[in-house]
Amino acid sequence: MTDRAAFAINDVTARTDAIVSAPQSVLSHDADALADELLEAGESVLETWLTAHGQVPTRSTVEGFRLLALHRQGARGDPSFNACRETCREIVYHRNLIRVETGAEERARLVRLAAMVVRHLALFVGGKLETAGLGEFCCSSRPLRQSEFSETRIV
Repeated sequence: MTDRAAFAINDVTARTDAIVSAPQSVLSHDADALADELLEAGESVLETWLTAHGQVPTRSTVEGFRLLALHRQGARGDPSFNACRETCREIVYHRNLIRVETGAEERARLVRLAAMVVRHLALFVGGKLETAGLGEFCCSSRPLRQSEFSETRIV
């Protein structure tokens, strides 16, 4: 993982942690802006993935959202990356819920949930970038990882 990629992922996780721990009054008051910020943070995470793989992130949209287009681009040629498809769709879903919700308490709750989902995406992509040398980041790499822990050691 490049320093630039680590910095982008770390920025996103730090920001989502700050949002999750923010007071309810701040979250409900700034909910629309935070919803857009979280959507952009998700885009930033996927841009990091694409850039690390030598691709130029697309400016196009899928179903009206750039995040979904970035995911589609990232999954081309890497089927294991499709694992975060629903996470990306959930980020869009939470953004839309926040935009239509009027209750202050519910808006704050939805912003917190959206921040947790974006954090999940950042951790997934960051993990994929860190373990790129182990092979596919899913079931196929499990034997590789398990072998180091399954040895019987006599102490």
